[in-house]
Amino acid sequence: MAELREQERKTLLTVEKLGGIASTEQIIRESRSSDAAIMRAALALQEKALAKIREEKQTIVRLNEEGKTHAKKGLPERRLINALNKMRGKAVLEKAIEYANLENQFTPIALGWIQQKKWAVFDSKTNTLRTLKKPDEETDEKLLKLLNERGQEVAESLSPELLDAVQVLRRRKLIEIEEKTKRIVEITPEGWTTIEEGLKARAEVTQLTPELIISGKWRKARLQRYNIQAPVAKAWSGKKHPYLQFLDDVKRKLVTLGFREMVGTHVEASFFNFDALYTPQGHPAREPSGAYYVKSPKYGSLSAYKQVVANVKKTHESGWKTGSSGWRSKFSIREAERLILRSHTTCLSARTLLSDDLEIPGMYFSIGRCYRPEVLDKTHLTEFNQVEGIVVNEDLTLRDLLGFLEKFAIDVAGADKAKFVPDYFPFTEPSVELRAYKKGYGWIEFGGSGIFRPEVTLPLGIKVPVLAWGLGIDRLFMLKAGIDDIRRVFSSDLDWIRRLEVV
Repeated sequence: MAELREQERKTLLTVEKLGGIASTEQIIRESRSSDAAIMRAALALQEKALAKIREEKQTIVRLNEEGKTHAKKGLPERRLINALNKMRGKAVLEKAIEYANLENQFTPIALGWIQQKKWAVFDSKTNTLRTLKKPDEETDEKLLKLLNERGQEVAESLSPELLDAVQVLRRRKLIEIEEKTKRIVEITPEGWTTIEEGLKARAEVTQLTPELIISGKWRKARLQRYNIQAPVAKAWSGKKHPYLQFLDDVKRKLVTLGFREMVGTHVEASFFNFDALYTPQGHPAREPSGAYYVKSPKYGSLSAYKQVVANVKKTHESGWKTGSSGWRSKFSIREAERLILRSHTTCLSARTLLSDDLEIPGMYFSIGRCYRPEVLDKTHLTEFNQVEGIVVNEDLTLRDLLGFLEKFAIDVAGADKAKFVPDYFPFTEPSVELRAYKKGYGWIEFGGSGIFRPEVTLPLGIKVPVLAWGLGIDRLFMLKAGIDDIRRVFSSDLDWIRRLEVV
């Protein structure tokens, strides 16, 4: 009769009960033991050649919240085609959408897919939608229904048609996909022989208790050997968000290089965000499509900066004493007082150059949140962070700026190499754009830099060169962490946050 530990015996008999082969999940449910206990026992049985363990990769597919909504109501294009069929196969687009009771965010989706699936055709001249055929239920709808009924499915067990539908629903962001490893325990011929001969549980002590020590029973007790290779339950200790950790590291490196931090408010006067940076008052960046304007209060006060405002006004209108002809357009102080959410952190550089605490020579940086009404995609957000810097000193050249930016891209962002492309900004000349490359990731654009023009520095009372740069630090983190979608930087996915390591 073979002698096994109690948990080993229990696990082997459970697998026998389940037909000689079972997944660890089945064994856990049947034996009511913990995951760690089952895996330790399975590994011990494998070492004794009584069982063998193999792994199978599984792709788990389940609906996300939007997918569940469409599973209940129907895909947007299905709701639209149903409405169109009830309207005798032809209708003005707005009427069909209203009849289908489609939400605004799903309207373009429905129109796109109803044409892609060739269920209907849209005439843009007459703004009408006409049915091409009465469609049967398609595979993406079948998969949607299946997942809604069962909660989740293993992709490897689906038919080829439904597997294609998985990719469709994935592109439409209606499903969540999780990669899992399934472990299968199978009894070997030696294991079956051992079971037939009989199994005996071996009493072992897993820990010394006061009772064992006081009574002296520990002398006769058999201590269970500790298997350091056995898997244990994962424990996730508390830690700072990887992106916040990265920002702290960047700040620390900049301070080590001798930079001092600039800080300021998120609501800024247009004067510091645009005018002081020699951006004309008719520039597209100042349109509502380029900046968020504060509704109330609409205006701030520039009374503390009367002389500087006067200098900037003259520079815009005639060039003042900068050697420029200016923008040759009337400058509105009221427009300069308009309040906005800062669209870049360069406004902090303008304020720093005006500060009584400014030191020449001096190096300053800021890391701050900026706001622009961008269209959300994998490289753009309406809220993003920017790392801003200025270096103020005599005899500075573009070579100094390029050398610093290259060091920043390689040492801070972990890029393999950097390059510079000529660019244009109203407030710098010359101007360059920084791009960095990382193997396996490719080239990514970080932002702009240059030397502040006299039209910026002289009205602020600065008579020495000022190197300036403003880089998208979110993108720096993407390169560092190997992320290809900027939205993941601010993800609330706990599993991703726990596993991500930034070295």
